Amino acid sequence: MEMIPVENDWRPILQEVMTSNSYQELREFLKLEYQKYQVFPDMHEIWTAFQWTSFSDTKVVILGQDPYHGLDQAHGLSFSVQPGVKVPPSLKNIYKELEDDLGYSPVTHGYLKKWADQGVLLLNTVLTVRAGQAHSHKNKGWEKLTDHVIQSLNQKEKPIVFILWGNASIQKRELIDESKHIVLTSSHPSPFSARISFFGSKPFSRTNEVLKESGQDEIDWQLPKEVQE
Repeated sequence: MEMIPVENDWRPILQEVMTSNSYQELREFLKLEYQKYQVFPDMHEIWTAFQWTSFSDTKVVILGQDPYHGLDQAHGLSFSVQPGVKVPPSLKNIYKELEDDLGYSPVTHGYLKKWADQGVLLLNTVLTVRAGQAHSHKNKGWEKLTDHVIQSLNQKEKPIVFILWGNASIQKRELIDESKHIVLTSSHPSPFSARISFFGSKPFSRTNEVLKESGQDEIDWQLPKEVQE
């Protein structure tokens, strides 16, 4: 298995952690996993979030847990699915909260590229998963890489809004300087936990308030009705 490099300003940041022993162990684990099992996303899409949202452009981070483990769903962005794929339950709940928060009617697709293009890093704490087995790649080394990503973003001077959904994501909170950045937390939007604290948390309007106050462009959270690749 050959890991696909990222050709933007994330590259040197990711290379810092790719020289570590833990990453080399992760790489060997992934080689075997992709050979023996069906693993999501496709190995060529593991780094999509970084390819589509550069380090310099990142002003919002939406942090999930691990990728969707169903066929054809995950493509390297947290909560997003490819065009033509049925909208998963967690994303349906995100759309419900978006409608309650900002009044935007849910779209019929789950392709979140428009958000990524505006500086929303759609990241998971773990970047791969075995088909049908949630959390199967937990504690294999991805957490150290995503810790490094969060710590690197924490060094930026302009305020970043970190949206942490679910316990796995909230554990990253300790890596963030909240005197400089803003952290919004709630339960995961999964049907199993959305009613705990996700619904009513208004992450979209709260994010735009922070961006506006810090002189940054707000995110247009309204997704196109038709997919634009």
